[in-house]
Amino acid sequence: MSSVRKPDWLKSRPPSGREFADIRETLRERNLHTVCEEANCPNLGECWSGRSSSRRGSAGEHAGGDGDPPAGEGGGTATFMLMGDRCSRGCNFCDVETGGMEPLDPDEPENVAEAVAEIGLDYVVLTSVDRDDLPDQGAGHFAETIREIKARHPGILVEVLIPDFQGEERLVRKIIDADPDVIAHNVETVSRLQYPVRDRRAGYEQSLSVLAQVERESDTYTKTSIMLGHGEYDHEVYQTLADCRERGVDIVTLGQYLRPSRSHLEVQRYDHPDKYETWRQVAEEELGFLYCASGPMVRSSYKAGELFVDAVLREGKSVEKARDEARRTV
Repeated sequence: MSSVRKPDWLKSRPPSGREFADIRETLRERNLHTVCEEANCPNLGECWSGRSSSRRGSAGEHAGGDGDPPAGEGGGTATFMLMGDRCSRGCNFCDVETGGMEPLDPDEPENVAEAVAEIGLDYVVLTSVDRDDLPDQGAGHFAETIREIKARHPGILVEVLIPDFQGEERLVRKIIDADPDVIAHNVETVSRLQYPVRDRRAGYEQSLSVLAQVERESDTYTKTSIMLGHGEYDHEVYQTLADCRERGVDIVTLGQYLRPSRSHLEVQRYDHPDKYETWRQVAEEELGFLYCASGPMVRSSYKAGELFVDAVLREGKSVEKARDEARRTV
């Protein structure tokens, strides 16, 4: 067991309700996976059960509807995990299964696009397992899914959370060329703790190089995420934020690491919500990030960040107004 006791204020709602069941059925029918389930996201109950306080609501709010919802009136949050439910890497914080890789499903891009319409999303997040076993590490399949969604649903906003593709620029460029609205890649933790937190094939400088390439070669928003609770020092968190901002990252999320099982890394510390608010102020007011979602239950795919992008890109609101509206959901 972890030697650090989980505080009483760190709680999440268990998944339940008709909306949750509807979304799960839609995904099962098409053999699709979400990182919400595979990584045991603590916000799954809120996002899938119609409890979101956001304008767009939860991912299940419009389940069963026909076609695309009107802009600004669709469902909300679900993160599709592409290329299977098993990863070629073994990060010590992650609950996704490792090894036993299977061939890609050629129907997955089309199935994801159909599920987006059935659930009623107007903002979709795509991520994937690492597929180091494939010649292009799955970049082409990822890009095809983006294009399939955009072709069928021109008004939808697409955010992608991509692997590092071992730092190969030609593979990152495949994602850029598919023209998503936000490209995210997570540094996960500070430089000193990259291992044992991440698989040895990942790395701090490699991740920073991916973020820098996205900023250099595209006009999309760039995003990253940092987990706290692995034993990092404040000056290391600050340096990580500064390094990401120097590479042009626009949006950052900070959240508490929660141990998925006894076989994963122990939690070294639980920071109070006040500490997360301090980091938000540092990120936005001192370092100049356009938006920072920071809180114990915040994850890289988080409705507040999506609301910020939605308000700026779709509604043309100012950064300040979009920040204020998105912050109410954290």
